[in-house]
Amino acid sequence: MGLFEETVKIRYSEMDCDLVLKPSAMLQFLQDLASDNAEALDFGYSYIIKHNLAWFLLKYRLEFEDYPEGIYDLTIKTEPRGFNKIFAYRDFQILHNHKQIGRAASTWALVDLNAKNMANASEVLSSNPYMTQHEKRDDDLNYGKIRLPESFEIEKVFEIRFDDLDVNKHVNNANYIVWAFEPLSFDFRRSKKLKVLDMVFKKEITYGSKVLSKLNINGNITTHVLENAETGEELCLVCAEWVNK
Repeated sequence: MGLFEETVKIRYSEMDCDLVLKPSAMLQFLQDLASDNAEALDFGYSYIIKHNLAWFLLKYRLEFEDYPEGIYDLTIKTEPRGFNKIFAYRDFQILHNHKQIGRAASTWALVDLNAKNMANASEVLSSNPYMTQHEKRDDDLNYGKIRLPESFEIEKVFEIRFDDLDVNKHVNNANYIVWAFEPLSFDFRRSKKLKVLDMVFKKEITYGSKVLSKLNINGNITTHVLENAETGEELCLVCAEWVNK
């Protein structure tokens, strides 16, 4: 059902100081591949913008056998997994030298840009031969439930820059992980690698606003909340499981 594959070259600008792939770069790879695949299958940006719609990412679940470190190329495969009345689904497989090192699942919605609410995905996509009704598989990734702690240890504020915006004039999804992880200490980031990542995107934010990033650490589990610093509205919830390098 529209399996798409691409080999991506990892550049030094996409690695951290220990040659570990930046999580924001990983999310960019997934997002770009999803966009290219949707465009090729005629439900991408050029199709939906004609109907005054936009894709909005709701959830990610990423699991890694071995997060990329000192690796200069990856093969990423993606497959649209169909839709139900409101949501559409997409899976990813991440490989190095033909060996799987990670997987990802994602959930998306179509948003009506005029009404500012979710569109009926089944009405928009039902005529597309590459998008059918979603059916679960035994090996599907299960999203983790993000439980918010009673308190947060660190808070940090970021201002939205022009370069943070995407084609819809909203903040690009990959920026959220930068803001979420920035409060982690230098030593923590240098000693850990990602094992599992859950992200729930709740609300968009635009140029001129400020983001408050809140962090709680419990062993190898970190919980992050991003809020609109002016209104207190939750923008994104993140839970990450780390392993020692």
